[in-house]
Amino acid sequence: MHEFDPTDRLILNELQLDGRVSHAELASRIGLSTSACHRRVRRLEAEGVIDGYVMILDTEAIGRDLNVFVEVSLVSQSEESLRRFEEEVRDCPEVMSCHLVAGDADYLLHLAVQDHRDFERIHNQHLSRLAGVARLRSNFAIRTVYQTTRHLL
Repeated sequence: MHEFDPTDRLILNELQLDGRVSHAELASRIGLSTSACHRRVRRLEAEGVIDGYVMILDTEAIGRDLNVFVEVSLVSQSEESLRRFEEEVRDCPEVMSCHLVAGDADYLLHLAVQDHRDFERIHNQHLSRLAGVARLRSNFAIRTVYQTTRHLL
């Protein structure tokens, strides 16, 4: 685990709120010179603490506001079975995240789809054909109560 000084924490918290903020504005917000702020951000990037910068889209505006959580159970939990499944699931663009989990299922997938018909297509053409799948159990979100991309530091 990376140890952060208070200034690094301030920088990371600000960038999590607004990844497009300029170095000058960021420096002003946290009380550093622009060059010192720029050096710290570059160091955090080089150390792999900052993994990238993304834009968060409004799922309703792009027509993908139905969230489906799919529990996947595999026939076998061998290393090879897990590797093959993980390799293939990456090719399904509707899958927003895939987590290896402990519990009744082996994986938990989060999909963002257009509607129930779109999910049925994805289920039949992609999910049910993934390597080693024994069972799929789908849960449809009624609404998103809370969602964040911000991590505690």
